Amino acid sequence: MVIKVLGTGCPSCKKLEANVRTAINEAGVEASVEKVEDLQKIMEYGVMSTPALVVDEKVVAKGKVLSVGDIKKLIS
Repeated sequence: MVIKVLGTGCPSCKKLEANVRTAINEAGVEASVEKVEDLQKIMEYGVMSTPALVVDEKVVAKGKVLSVGDIKKLIS
């Protein structure tokens, strides 16, 4: 599984990335986490508000910081 956190480095983007890493550890899921900060690449996903979360190339959330519990539901 490949999980991407799309965002320019704002506090919300950093919080989402931290929540993703915590969720992966708690769920015991094998996944890689990538941080995408390039605006051009973010726009290629059709995302206009960050942070956004992409799981296996599918945008699953945008414009909000998901909780660890919400992320675990998405990746389990």
